[in-house]
Amino acid sequence: MVDSSKWVVYLLRCANDHLYCGITNDLSKRIKQHNGELKGGAKYTKANKPCRLVFQENAISRSAALKRESEIKKLKRIDKIKLINL
Repeated sequence: MVDSSKWVVYLLRCANDHLYCGITNDLSKRIKQHNGELKGGAKYTKANKPCRLVFQENAISRSAALKRESEIKKLKRIDKIKLINL
């Protein structure tokens, strides 16, 4: 059973080298969805698979995860790469 109180903000690197940011409370399931192994997932990542996890950050709530996701999505690519390399 998934603990819905454990939210994660994540970055995937897709086959085309683009970065995809999202949130979830079940990271392993979500990655499988993105890669087309399970139903669901973004059309973009399914079209550019495989996608691999390059960054994850825990959040205390869904609201906090959404806020952090928004912050990360506003970053320039170079700053996202710096975040990955921390």
